[in-house]
Amino acid sequence: MPVTKLNQLSTQVGFIGLGLMGSRLVRRLDSFGWHIRAWNRSPQPADELSKCGIAIAPSVADLVADSDVIISSLANDAAVRSVYLDKGGVFSAAKPGTIILEMSTISPELSRHLHREAHTRGVKFLDVAISGSTQAVDAGTITLLAGGDKDTFEQCAPIYESIAKQWFLIGPASSGVRMKLVVNLLLGLDMQAIAEAVSLGEHLEIDRNVLLEVLSKTAVVAPAMAGKFRKIKDNDYSPEFPLRLMSKDMDLVLDAARTSGADLPAASVAQSVLAANVSASGDLDLSAITQFVIGQGTRNRLTST
Repeated sequence: MPVTKLNQLSTQVGFIGLGLMGSRLVRRLDSFGWHIRAWNRSPQPADELSKCGIAIAPSVADLVADSDVIISSLANDAAVRSVYLDKGGVFSAAKPGTIILEMSTISPELSRHLHREAHTRGVKFLDVAISGSTQAVDAGTITLLAGGDKDTFEQCAPIYESIAKQWFLIGPASSGVRMKLVVNLLLGLDMQAIAEAVSLGEHLEIDRNVLLEVLSKTAVVAPAMAGKFRKIKDNDYSPEFPLRLMSKDMDLVLDAARTSGADLPAASVAQSVLAANVSASGDLDLSAITQFVIGQGTRNRLTST
């Protein structure tokens, strides 16, 4: 039998987490006519959305109790674990049949635990990881990577159509999160490689603007990195994807590699560079790692002389 898809006129959506990604997703869903309420652990982001006419729930439990679909976009495992599993959290109030789309980048272990918990409560649960920057959210061009039940995945297609360019069911529970770690491994390594390429070019006395212009037109640079080239050129490191989140994701990548037996020597080096900059530059965009790599090369050269 064909799956009955969600109807935006009759579906109440609750959204948890109003950070750089979540706040944009809420605005986009609202602009497409979804009936949406939101909640955030800290009040300021919720207050900002309230000024835009978005209804704000007083608590997670209240939000969940009145929602047919729950979407969450949170910073890390600790935040997700608290919001879902603590007293008064999502699972304390979710009715059987509620659909949950968990979009945070978290560990596969926690994702599988949430799937199991949802199953015991009769709740439909998908991990739906996001590939794409804040600009991609604004443009509706993100890619969604899902793990879970096929019928539930298809039922939610109207939501995907409102926020994404493409969406894939990768496999069973936690498959979306696991695929996101593969994707972000490439992102982290690509950014490290670009930072080192810029550093080498500058040390070889190639004009930075010329260097970036030519590199951006070569076949070896992924189109998704074009925005990072602009940031480096303009020395503008306002966050689209903060360095601290990339470092967190690379920690998840390396943990998953250890658990599965994969050997990722380049990832280990890239993460050591990221981790060294989290305290000073963690809220800047990932592309800010270029400054550190260039500066580190200069310091090493001065030390050797």
